[in-house]
Amino acid sequence: MSLLAITLCLLLFFAHYYVLHGVAEASSRGSFGRKKGAAAFTDPSTLDGICDSSVIVHGYQCQELSVTTEDGYILSVQRIPEGRRAENNSGNGNNKQPVILQHGILVDGRTWLLNSPEQNLPLILADNGFDVWIANTRGTTFSRNHTSLDPSQSAYWDWTWNELASCDLPAVFDYVSSQTGGQKIHYVGHSLGTLIALASFSEGKLVNQVKSAALLSSIAYLSHMKSRLIDLAARFHMDELLRILGLSEFIPKGLPVVRCLRRLCALPGVNCNNLLTALTGKNCCLNSSAFDLFLINEPLSTSTKNLIHLAQVVRSGVLAKFKHFGQLYSPIYNLSNIPHELPLFISYGGQDALSDVLDVTTLLDYYLKVHDDNKHSVLFIKDYAHFDFVMGDNAKDILYNEVISFFNRQFN
Repeated sequence: MSLLAITLCLLLFFAHYYVLHGVAEASSRGSFGRKKGAAAFTDPSTLDGICDSSVIVHGYQCQELSVTTEDGYILSVQRIPEGRRAENNSGNGNNKQPVILQHGILVDGRTWLLNSPEQNLPLILADNGFDVWIANTRGTTFSRNHTSLDPSQSAYWDWTWNELASCDLPAVFDYVSSQTGGQKIHYVGHSLGTLIALASFSEGKLVNQVKSAALLSSIAYLSHMKSRLIDLAARFHMDELLRILGLSEFIPKGLPVVRCLRRLCALPGVNCNNLLTALTGKNCCLNSSAFDLFLINEPLSTSTKNLIHLAQVVRSGVLAKFKHFGQLYSPIYNLSNIPHELPLFISYGGQDALSDVLDVTTLLDYYLKVHDDNKHSVLFIKDYAHFDFVMGDNAKDILYNEVISFFNRQFN
């Protein structure tokens, strides 16, 4: 998912959806409206975690693990050590190439698994011989524990994507490295998962541990997002309004968000009749049953401070650290510091209203222009919008096979 009011407004979309339709409508379809080809689903509240609800039900091995960050957050991690195909299951896990998948904002690792095993990236990777690790950032459903804080305390939510880049990602990488014999690790990020990776790489973090990185619906700059709704949310500082209201945890389905949405939709030039398209672009290829599951499970909480930070990126036009009240400037992430020999696969869509073509072009032409040609691959998908990269029913043929080929070309 995404950023800024991507954040602010995506939530808005979901809050609006539930206000208009209600969860009862979705559940009345039977098995949550699941059609042939969609992933199996079990209410996660009755289970131990993502493995039971979304992986083991398909016949794959899966381990529920936990990782503690340096600032005390206890993160849920799922490991899928092998696929269902016998030819890929010889030897032990340490002989396989590890790959970490990092979701975007307002969702968790389940989002990767909503389509059928033949269509979702984690299980496709497992079936192609990779040792798959799914990360879940702080504050999401299965990552709400801390060594000393509780989510009911405002101090628990005192973080932004700065901490995701400097604490969460390094903790997961260190853990996976320790469990896989110190191997270098492939990485897949979507949306905010691309932003925090680029921020980490620019400061020299992870670069000695990463074998290659695939950045899907790449986010680094947010100056040209096409959503009028998002633009207005940032311009009118609606993110700051949430902080004024004393909301440290941003709960997308909460009443304040619904009220905020109504105000935005009442503004001139804002069309809320089709919020999904207005926010993310016109997704071409979503599996409708998978999206039904998505609406039932997501969106999830994040910190209000995180939304404010993302809105700062939109308003300033630069990728910088969190700007505190009274601070004139905040340090900038210099993406030109990313090692030019680090293998990067970058994919973006022509219909994506969040990862806009012009913003991605800025990343490619200005900051990554000196990247080694043989270590840099770009895939532009004309018809794709933001959700297609994770839930597109044709993503295997158009995108995921290209990601796997890129990974397999990295021999060092």
